[in-house]
Amino acid sequence: MQFVALDFPMPDSLLTLKSAIERLSAGGTIGNASEARQMFFGFRAALTRGEVRAAEKVGGHWVVNAWVKQGILFGFRLGELKEMSDGDVLSFVDKDTFPSRRLTVADGVRLVPGGSSIREGAYVAPSVICMPPMFINVGAYVDEGSMIDSHALVGSCAQIGKRVHLSAAAQIGGVLEPINAAPVILEDDVLVGGNCGVYEGTLVGARAVLGAGTILTRSTPLYDLVRGEVYRATAEHPLKVPENAVVVPGSRAVKKGKGKADDWNLSLYTPVIVKYRDEKTERGIELEEWLR
Repeated sequence: MQFVALDFPMPDSLLTLKSAIERLSAGGTIGNASEARQMFFGFRAALTRGEVRAAEKVGGHWVVNAWVKQGILFGFRLGELKEMSDGDVLSFVDKDTFPSRRLTVADGVRLVPGGSSIREGAYVAPSVICMPPMFINVGAYVDEGSMIDSHALVGSCAQIGKRVHLSAAAQIGGVLEPINAAPVILEDDVLVGGNCGVYEGTLVGARAVLGAGTILTRSTPLYDLVRGEVYRATAEHPLKVPENAVVVPGSRAVKKGKGKADDWNLSLYTPVIVKYRDEKTERGIELEEWLR
């Protein structure tokens, strides 16, 4: 599976929005600020509804929508600092183009009290559960049935599939810039253990399991003990975790310089695939449906 950047058919309203975003993003100065803001708020609303997204799967390939990232960056450029508050307890200062979202029962999202925040321009599907405190940034897409646990982060433009579980303190990086770079993507039914970190456009295949403390980046090779393969990112493609893989933190010996066994005997962290999902794995990670 690879990431590509291309154009594909879209409704006329979105084509008009895309053209406006690209035109305004290319300009050095903003001529009519009122008109620009009206256009941007329409774009932000489309993001919030999930009608546009930073990346999506088309014909089996993940497509990067660079113009969506342009629109988000334009929103930061367009915004002005504003004092905001949520009652008498929470106050903050941020760009007025990206306030925090106010969910209602109609959104169908279960947001447990305790300091969580979702920015406008982030899509959170009905049936998602958000445990406190957690944060979902602008441009993120969180699909149905997923759970964002306490102290978890969903970065800007990250794409989270259906029924994904981000355990406590999991960090899912974004990748807003460069605009043509793929964001971090977690496909359907992925389980991310506590204190995991997924960064720099890594793609985690459907039903993969990341054991607690696993870190995935472009610069870290992934060793597959089952298939005897080593997976690495390239200039054109991100690190890809195969579907159904069970990944845990591991280490590999340093074989150069003072790090060799006859000197300091050092080892470096590396993620390792130790198995692929089976019945025992399913029992171990099964989530109680009544929690949802």
